[in-house]
Amino acid sequence: MLFYCRFTWYPGTSRDEVARRVIEQDGIDNGFASRIKSWHTLVGGGAGFLMIEADKPQDISEILEPYMDLMSWDVHAVTSNSYKEKVAELKQQLKDA
Repeated sequence: MLFYCRFTWYPGTSRDEVARRVIEQDGIDNGFASRIKSWHTLVGGGAGFLMIEADKPQDISEILEPYMDLMSWDVHAVTSNSYKEKVAELKQQLKDA
């Protein structure tokens, strides 16, 4: 299952604090790093999102909890769709209506 995990740094959180925490967590052999499929930062900093693969939602909590004192999280399960297939499906839906 793929999860969209949007983060926003709390006011007063510094880049150094985040860097230290990421490096600290990366040094722990827990297998979490391989589950993070991509890391996106919003222009301006202090916010962004991760795309994380996990078997169950509890796994996501375990991955994000070490950062919860530095940033807030908004998490959603997502599905991946082919644009062309989705458009074809919608056309068929309208045709059948």
